[in-house]
Amino acid sequence: MRFGMGYASWTGAPGPGGRGRHGGGPRGRVLGGDELKLVLLALIAEAPRHGYDLIRAVEARTGGAYAPSPGVVYPTLTLLTDMGLIEEQASDGARKLFAATEVGTAQLAQDAERVGDLFARLEALGEHRARTDAGPIHRARANLRAALHHRLAGPDVDTDTLHAIAAILDEAAQKVERL
Repeated sequence: MRFGMGYASWTGAPGPGGRGRHGGGPRGRVLGGDELKLVLLALIAEAPRHGYDLIRAVEARTGGAYAPSPGVVYPTLTLLTDMGLIEEQASDGARKLFAATEVGTAQLAQDAERVGDLFARLEALGEHRARTDAGPIHRARANLRAALHHRLAGPDVDTDTLHAIAAILDEAAQKVERL
């Protein structure tokens, strides 16, 4: 194993300035495996952490939009340990506490730009979620669906009722479009 290698040799990606296989993480995933390695290493370098703390730290950086699963985080910690980038430290509890090694810190220094880009992407994800949190919309839409179902399931639905409901929905759509 080589240490002090650049991002391209560590991950197989094109390196700083390149966008990797899919322009920012494999299809449907927020972070690819190699990106997660860098993020976890950077978080551990900030302060020694255990796996659960790392999951919560990533979740906090995304405003709750993304939390890596334990099934991805713990094997990544094992890999980072095997690579000599982190090491287990003594801890009071049953959880394993990890700290960055000198080799890990050097790797982060070498990949500082990429790490910055990854954290910016996580923060942008959180900002996007904050802007588009449609909880109230989902609630209102569910209420509308329930009201429509209840009203249309009744025995006294006639053509006039259907036209009145359609007019209400059309008016609401026009108001939303004008916002």
